[in-house]
Amino acid sequence: MRKIGLVGWRGMVGSVLVARMREEKDFDLIEPFFFTTSQAGQNSPEVAGETSVLIEAFDIAALKGMDIIITCQGSRYTNDVYYKLRRSGWSGYWIDAASALRMKDHTMIVLDPVNLGLIQESLINGVRDFIGGNCTVSLMLMGLGGLFKSNLVEWASAMTYQAASGAGAKHMRELILQMSAISSSVGARIDNPELGILDIDKAVTQCVRSEAFPVDNWGFPLGGSLLPWIGDLKENGQSEEEWKNEIETNKILGNNESAIRLDGLCVRVGAMRCHSQALTIKLRENLDVADIEDLILESNPWADIVPNEKHATLERLTPAAVAGSLAVPVGRIRKMNIGGRYISAFTTGDQLLWGAAEPIRRMLRVVLDYLG
Repeated sequence: MRKIGLVGWRGMVGSVLVARMREEKDFDLIEPFFFTTSQAGQNSPEVAGETSVLIEAFDIAALKGMDIIITCQGSRYTNDVYYKLRRSGWSGYWIDAASALRMKDHTMIVLDPVNLGLIQESLINGVRDFIGGNCTVSLMLMGLGGLFKSNLVEWASAMTYQAASGAGAKHMRELILQMSAISSSVGARIDNPELGILDIDKAVTQCVRSEAFPVDNWGFPLGGSLLPWIGDLKENGQSEEEWKNEIETNKILGNNESAIRLDGLCVRVGAMRCHSQALTIKLRENLDVADIEDLILESNPWADIVPNEKHATLERLTPAAVAGSLAVPVGRIRKMNIGGRYISAFTTGDQLLWGAAEPIRRMLRVVLDYLG
């Protein structure tokens, strides 16, 4: 069996990854070694009824013994370890959920339901560094990949509604604290039908604006509000999260010469889990909606069409409906008033799965199949 090193398995994405590996029986195919940045020498998670000793994650000699390393530890770890490991002569496969190496020439962004052919070609050509993509980009392509792979998208604008979990566990906890603080600020008054709603609203507004409101991680109120900025500022006025859309989509699709133009605004909302996107798309052809839906359904088994009617949309096209699921529903598909080649679409998906852990898990299987 191939020796697989797992780093960052205790974090949010890593925990989802390990759970999915157990569900899909990936551990039956590998010899796992668990690495840690803080608990070396302690017992590892149990696999097949057995535990081992946790290994220091910065131990280059130990890492060199792995055939494949999967890391969900983050970009700081990648920058600290990856180059030292490669300079030491290690020639194994590096599979990484962090963004640090995504746009390097020697790496491949992986989303195999969309770009398996390119992944297989890169393996043949000697590529050994495979990186998970940005969560919203991956979810957009999982939902609408049929249109992109058919080269039908001339340009698209994606307005995202990104969940707290995209920022990490501490941020999720703080959102809950914010919502709790809002509830406490109203107290029993919410049950008093004689109390005017404007008085309750005033109390909530005072709460979210108070110095006592918990904002250590977000910096600003998210509960009862939203944050229309994610990432650092780019020179062209985009946030970093908005910039990733075009550049990563085209790398995933292998569009080296004819890039698809993509833009939009990225917004953080008070959902706990699942990123949603409202898209305006200009197609290269004036297709019937039924043909568009067929292309989406044929692209991969997880894309699902939600009819453009109220009840189905509210029942199936929300984070509450999708959290914890591999399904990526797409709805609100219609021709827009501005012309027959313009369509709207709305999609939502669990970014901890297809947006993070699942492409990494599936890339392990692709490499194992390639190595035989």
